Amino acid sequence: MAELRSEEILLNVGPQHPSTHGVLRLVVKLDGEIVREATPVIGYLHRGTEKLAEDLQYTQIIPYTDRMDYLAAMLNNHALVNAVEQAMDIQVPERAEYLRVIVAELNRIASHLLFLGAYLLDLGAMSPFLFAFHERERICEMFNKISGARLTYNYMRVGGVKWDAPEGWLDEVREYIPHFREKLKLYHDLVTGNEVFLNRVKNVGVFDTETALNYGLSGINLRSTGFKWDLRKNKPYSIYDRFDFDIPVGKNGDCFDRYMCHMLEMEESLKIVEQAVEQIPSGPVMGKVPKILRVPAGEYYYAVEAAKGELGVYIVSEGKDKPYRLKFRRPSFVNLQLLPKLLEGQNVANMIAILGAVDIVLGEVDA
Repeated sequence: MAELRSEEILLNVGPQHPSTHGVLRLVVKLDGEIVREATPVIGYLHRGTEKLAEDLQYTQIIPYTDRMDYLAAMLNNHALVNAVEQAMDIQVPERAEYLRVIVAELNRIASHLLFLGAYLLDLGAMSPFLFAFHERERICEMFNKISGARLTYNYMRVGGVKWDAPEGWLDEVREYIPHFREKLKLYHDLVTGNEVFLNRVKNVGVFDTETALNYGLSGINLRSTGFKWDLRKNKPYSIYDRFDFDIPVGKNGDCFDRYMCHMLEMEESLKIVEQAVEQIPSGPVMGKVPKILRVPAGEYYYAVEAAKGELGVYIVSEGKDKPYRLKFRRPSFVNLQLLPKLLEGQNVANMIAILGAVDIVLGEVDA
């Protein structure tokens, strides 16, 4: 009797496939519809940001950070300017700190909204994508008013921010908060209890805290396992210790928990923004900064809680106006390392669900 068997094939998923969330290429070895091996191929978006920084003054590096996680550029700005300020012991005015927190948390919401819409689109749902982008558009419009851009903001400066919020801008932020809270309820009604959605994400792409820590994961990927770690709470920076907010965590470390952490984090970011707009003082938005920034000779590392996890900036300085070496710890790059392990033994449909839930941005992977 002839023995029936399937033949393994190699399948390229990406770099043009919409579900790869950018120019990611996965070389997948399939046995029928089961993934036996998956190898990420990166570098299609590599721009040499860290090498270019060696020939740029510190202020000139800020626009390059916008192009890393281009869905959360304010948070990238925050990481770099804070690193330089800590190294040079530069004091930032109170109003500037509040403006930074407001735009950073609004940008976190905008990033999570894009995750929500794109992830549901990956799974075959069109309506949530349109709803999420409608609310994200309002944040983009507010950012356009305060920074002059809709995606790559280049708003923060060493010592403060580029300029103050325009007249009426903070009132617009206040109005957005209750409006978006109602929209979040709509998203939960539409998606969170949907049986089809739950069947696609529950107990899919599971990993535990030990695995997450061994791979160096951070952000929602780590917190989805139940490990409560967020730099805004565990290692407070800027003025985050002045606000009352919680850090949502999951229980099972599956795709559903990562989805829920995104949803709940948007609520917590709203709390921070709400408190910040009420507490913000008047005053200048730029501190006393030398005309030419020269970081004292030495090595420095500073990190913030970005939308995808811990975004770190490592600076090696020789005391000049340009860094001798600059390295970014990019959370999307680190989080991507677990993907081959997660995909092994999964079917092709789950492959897309797992990749989307890891929530990477290729601009940050390649840098």
